[in-house]
Amino acid sequence: MGRDDLYITVPSFFRCPISLDVMKSPVSLCTGVTYDRASIQRWLDDGNNTCPATMQVLKTKELVPNRNLQRLIQIWFDSVARHQPYTFSEPKSVVVPSQNQVKLLVKHLNNNWFSSLSKILHFAKESEQNREFLARIDWFFNKVIYFMRNEEFDFKIVEKVVKLLDLMSNNISDKKPLLETNCLSTILLVLQRGNSDSQIQAVRLLESVAADEESKLKMAQKEGLIPELVKSLMKENNPRLIEATLACLIAITIPKSIKIKLIQHRTIPELKNLLSQPNTTISITEKSLELQEALSTCKEERAAEIWRDSVLLQRVVEKVMKVSSNATEHAVAILWSGCYLFRERKAREAVAGGGGNGMMMTKLLLLIQSNCSPAVRLMSADLLKLFRVSSKLCLSSYDTKTTHIMPF
Repeated sequence: MGRDDLYITVPSFFRCPISLDVMKSPVSLCTGVTYDRASIQRWLDDGNNTCPATMQVLKTKELVPNRNLQRLIQIWFDSVARHQPYTFSEPKSVVVPSQNQVKLLVKHLNNNWFSSLSKILHFAKESEQNREFLARIDWFFNKVIYFMRNEEFDFKIVEKVVKLLDLMSNNISDKKPLLETNCLSTILLVLQRGNSDSQIQAVRLLESVAADEESKLKMAQKEGLIPELVKSLMKENNPRLIEATLACLIAITIPKSIKIKLIQHRTIPELKNLLSQPNTTISITEKSLELQEALSTCKEERAAEIWRDSVLLQRVVEKVMKVSSNATEHAVAILWSGCYLFRERKAREAVAGGGGNGMMMTKLLLLIQSNCSPAVRLMSADLLKLFRVSSKLCLSSYDTKTTHIMPF
C-alpha cells in the first residue's frame, strides 16, 4: 500500500466547526449551522447563548437532528470502509429508536439493562419532545429509580441512569424518591468515582432535587455528601464541575444549619482560592460571591472567619465594579453584612486596607448613582456613611495627636 493510499480526504461539511472531527450525530441550531451534538452541547452547557460559527444570539437552544447530512456521512463511511478496510475504523452512528421501540425497551428494561438504557438515553438526547414522551410512559421513572436503589448494579449502568435523570430533570415532577438514603448514596458514589461528565451530571441532579427546605436538609444530612461537594471546588482543571457545584451549593444553602455545615467543612477557604485565581471565569466569580454572600449572613462564631480573613475581603473589594453587575451586587452585600450589619471591626479594617477608604468611597458613590438594584444602592449608601464617619474619626484622632506634640 502506497503512502497516498493512507490519506483519506474528508468533505469539509462533514466536519464539526467546533471539534473539526467527522460528525457522529449532526444537529442544527436555529441559525442553520450544523455541529456534532456532543460539541455544541458542551458549548451550550458552558453558558453560551450564541452560535459559535456566526456569533448570533440564539433565539432558541433547540438542537434539530440533521438527518440528510447524517445519511450522507453514513454513505461516505461505508464507501471509505469498502475501499480502505485497513485504514478506516470510524464507529457508525447510533440508530435512535422509535417511540414504539422505546415503549418496549421500558417495558422489558430488566432483560438487558445496559443496552436498553443506552438506547433510551439516545432517544432522550434527541429532543425535548422525546423526553416528554418518556416521562409520560407508565412506571418509567420507578423503573429507572430501581437502579439507584440497588447497590448491586454495575457502576457503568449507574452512571447512565444518573445521566438520564439529569437529562430529564425538567420532565420529572416528583423527585422525592431521589432523596431516599440509597439514592443519595448512589449519587455520592458517582461524585466519588465517576468521570468528569458523570460528576457534573450528579451535581446538577442534586441541584434539581433541592426544591424545598425539607429536600435541602435531607441532602445536607447525608453523611459525606457536603464534604464531597466542597472537594469538587478544589478541581481547578475542571471549571464546568466547579460552576455546577457552586450552583448546587447556592441552591441548598438556605437553611441556617446548612450554612454552618458548609463553613465547618472549609468552604470559605475554597471560595477565597477561586476569587484569587487570575483566570477564573465571570460565571464562577459571580457564583463564588453569591455563595459567600449566603454564608456571610451567619452571625455564629464559626462564620466570623469570613471577617477575620483580610485577604478574602480584599478579593471581594476588588470585584466591586470590575467583573459584572451581578458580581458587584453580591460583593456589596457581603461587605454590608460585615461592615454595617454586624459592625465587624476587622472587616472595616480589611476593606480600608484593601485600597483605602478613598477608593472604596469613590466606588460606593458611583454605585449610588448607577442603575444597580435599589437594595444595593441602599447598602452602598449605608457603607458610604460608615466609611465617612470612620475617616472623620481617624482624621480627628490624627489632629488631636498632632496638637499634643506641637511646641508652644
